[in-house]
Amino acid sequence: MPKLPAGLALALVVALTAPGYAADMIADGTFEKGKDGFWAAGGVALSRERGKLCADIEAGGEPWDRLLGVNDLQFAVGTSYRLKMTTEANEERIFPVLIQRSAEPWTAQATFNVGTQAGQEGFSTVFGATEAEPAQIIFHLGGAERPWQLCLDDVVISQATREETVAVKKVARGLPALVNQAGYFLDGPKRATILSEAAKPLAFKLEDAQGMVVGEGMTSPAGFDETVGADTQIVDFSTFATAGEGYRVVVGGRQSHPFSVGHDVYGKLRVDALSWFYPQRSGIEIKGDIAGEAYARPAGHDQASPNEGDRRVTCLTGKVAAELYGNDWTCDYKLDVSGGWYDAGDQGKYVVNGGIAAAQLLGTFERGLIYGKGASPVISDSLSRIPENGNGIPDILDEARWELEFLMKMTVPDGQPLAGMAHHKVHDTKWTGVPMLPHLDPEERALHRPSTAATLNLAAAAAQGARLFAPYDAAFAEKLLAAAKKARLAAAANPVLHAPRSDGLQGGGDYDDTDIADETYWAAAELYLTTGEAEYLSDLKTSVYWAGPVFPATGAFNWRSVAGLGRLDLALYGDILPERDRTMIRGSVVAAAKSFLGLQKTEPFGHIYRPANNRYDWGSNQLILQNMIVVSAGYDLTGEKRFLDGVRESMDYIFGRNAMNTSYVTGYGSVFAKNQHSRWYAHQVDDTLPNPPVGTLAGGPNSTLVDDVSKARLKGCAPQTCFVDDIMAWGANEMAINWNAPLVYIASFLADAR
Repeated sequence: MPKLPAGLALALVVALTAPGYAADMIADGTFEKGKDGFWAAGGVALSRERGKLCADIEAGGEPWDRLLGVNDLQFAVGTSYRLKMTTEANEERIFPVLIQRSAEPWTAQATFNVGTQAGQEGFSTVFGATEAEPAQIIFHLGGAERPWQLCLDDVVISQATREETVAVKKVARGLPALVNQAGYFLDGPKRATILSEAAKPLAFKLEDAQGMVVGEGMTSPAGFDETVGADTQIVDFSTFATAGEGYRVVVGGRQSHPFSVGHDVYGKLRVDALSWFYPQRSGIEIKGDIAGEAYARPAGHDQASPNEGDRRVTCLTGKVAAELYGNDWTCDYKLDVSGGWYDAGDQGKYVVNGGIAAAQLLGTFERGLIYGKGASPVISDSLSRIPENGNGIPDILDEARWELEFLMKMTVPDGQPLAGMAHHKVHDTKWTGVPMLPHLDPEERALHRPSTAATLNLAAAAAQGARLFAPYDAAFAEKLLAAAKKARLAAAANPVLHAPRSDGLQGGGDYDDTDIADETYWAAAELYLTTGEAEYLSDLKTSVYWAGPVFPATGAFNWRSVAGLGRLDLALYGDILPERDRTMIRGSVVAAAKSFLGLQKTEPFGHIYRPANNRYDWGSNQLILQNMIVVSAGYDLTGEKRFLDGVRESMDYIFGRNAMNTSYVTGYGSVFAKNQHSRWYAHQVDDTLPNPPVGTLAGGPNSTLVDDVSKARLKGCAPQTCFVDDIMAWGANEMAINWNAPLVYIASFLADAR
């Protein structure tokens, strides 16, 4: 084997000394007895001599094509460990070292970029164990232009001291520059975030795909961020304006994930995020030639067995119904409530979630139609992967129609008590496990008592749909408007029929809501915009939301708080409003957008979100997106580029400029969430099933640890790190229709507003 020049050596030391963790897994970490347990693969040849392990690495390949590692490591969840390395190499290199699961899905607990020079080099870091599964330490050594050599000595992993453990909880460990892995706009802001204890600015380089330096500068300290427990610095390379792929930010010898710079960053995402809804449909066969063969399945809940499906569903009865609703609510009818979208990772269908999700798809279309000046692809009849391509109706309206039809089916029939009201939800009477394909669901389905909130959701979404479908399907538009008016009257007659809270023990989520003032305002806004009738304007002006604030920084709107939806649509499409009212409404939206930009300037990660007490809320990613929608409206109303740039930068967080160094959208970036909670996208627990489709948004960090996985792995987590990409971490990693819908909206806005 080639000899290293005198004084050039690379040593890597890993020893396991914590009580209960066998030291003999790397018993010969000094490489003196030939019993160290290291293996190599993919063009890496090992030799042991003079108390060192040396690896000769072939040129070429991706980093993960040339591997060196040790298996059978066992860590204790929540315990911190010290990894120390001393290095000898024949030239300067930077390569990733991962602590990861030793079997699929190879989940990484910690990742470090190790730098070497032409000479001896030391490395030491502390990481926290997040998994109890058997693990491995693995080195990614590929990608070099020419063969190179690496030698290891004295390999040691030991349990960290108490002081080191405290430190690791305060500072994220070993992370490179955190970037938008999906890419940056050529004429937009380009920033990354560094987690560093350094008090002074740090030098950074921008490298292209060939490793050539194409830019450099100094970081700007941005202070301690309590949501990550670390000091932060900002890398700003906004002046760089050369389109290309494979760029990386390098700080302190650590390379970021690669990213692109260009013009069309989110055009494909608009298609993927919208196409996500088709395999989420209930009551229809999902065809492999449309959704992809991995996603093909029979129609869900459209069968005679093992349950009766959704075509003849009766109301919830028995002890559970009595506990939830008392003994004064019964029904003796059955409804066909087939169709619609499955709400999230379970197979329930909820009107309040369906209402806002359908409305935001409709809003995406309306925004593209009006502010895209007729050129937006969102009005296309071939935009997404659905069966209705080419039917003469824009695809996004076809997708929204699938849910609107279901919402109308949830209406109590004429002649029955509460006629015209919408049932709050339909789902199984018992929880099913994971995995469970919809057509195999064995549990009985049941309708739950109508609610005022659900009924007003139907009124708002149907009224919005009526004005947008009118040019394409006048009969359906008339049906929608009639349903909207009927629902609004029914809600007025039953103003306090609230959905109760039940701790989710009856086979589905609650979606409880005791304040319907916001739903009343939203429904009146959509009915007024569609009809121009004075009675709906009167309803608006008597609402507490007419002139009051509706956009909290904790999340501009969500399924429980929908007043912001009404305010935005009045501002964007309210030309029929009296001039004074129109000026007031639009001014309030622009003011809110400016306020969000002010908030954004204080955020080291560039996103528009700062929850109360720094605690990240359930579905934090979609809350960030909803705030971005308010800022996007500021741009549409004023044309001021600062609003467009604010939305662009906030999107960075979703795609990797976050403390997890992870893109929260499946299929986008180098490292992305792919095990979102789902009963049928369950590859993590059944390798015959697929991962979620490309374009699936993960819910995001959730400071309230509600599932067993999060409780076990994330105890004591800093708010922005309360996330784990595990199928059973449903509190942080679920997918949902009302999370993907705003992703469609923002992707479409950013793809158009160029």
